[in-house]
Parts: sequence; C-alpha cells; structure tokens
Amino acid sequence: MAFEENPGAAGNNPQPAETERRAVTVRRAPRYVPFLILGGLVGIAVAAVVAFAVPGSASYDPGSVFGFFMILFAAGGALLGAAAALVLDRLSVRRAEHAVVESVPDTEADAGPATGTNPEPGANGRPSPQS
Repeated sequence: MAFEENPGAAGNNPQPAETERRAVTVRRAPRYVPFLILGGLVGIAVAAVVAFAVPGSASYDPGSVFGFFMILFAAGGALLGAAAALVLDRLSVRRAEHAVVESVPDTEADAGPATGTNPEPGANGRPSPQS
C-alpha cells in the first residue's frame, strides 16, 4: 500500500498554527488516604496506652479492653485525620496560584525519531510505533 501526501491537506499547511491559551489554577492539595491511615494508627496507639497503661478493673482482660478501644479510637482518629486533610485543602485553595498556559503545536521537524514513532504509515494509515 503506497502512502501519498496531499499538498493541499490541512496537516501539511506550512503556516504556523495558532496557539491556544488557557488560564489555570495551580495548587498543592493533600491526599486524603494517608491522613485517614495516620489518624487510624494514632488512634490505635492511644487505645494501647489507655488499655495497658491505665489501671483498670480486674474483671476485664486488658486485651479485650484494647480491642474495644482500638475500634473506637481508630475510627475517631480517622475522622480527625480527614478533618485535618480538609483544613489543609482549604488552606491550599487560598495559596493557589494562577497561571496562563499555551499549547505548543507539533511540527514535522519535531516528529522525527525523537518522538518514538516511525514516519512510515502502518496498516491504518497512522504512523506505527518503532519495534
């Protein structure tokens, strides 16, 4: 199958294409999952301190007290971690920076071997990746 170039096609226009400009907001937002995990782990540590360091009743085993408090304090710690992430997220909105970006059109000079594609067309008329 031969590939013929059409000099009047839109892709072969020698005039530079217009660049598109957009206003974007750049900010650093926290990831919520690490905050939830850290809050849960802190809650488990607090439950261990409460169950084993604080003297309790002789009728309850310290292991069962730890298990009960672990569930409660881990859930509470995860909620506090989520609240901390929300507060940091709100602060990051205040510190957001605005920027203008513009797209850079590809040119035929840039589409050589550096792009990782073979200039010869594949079976579907598109360039095929190099092997």
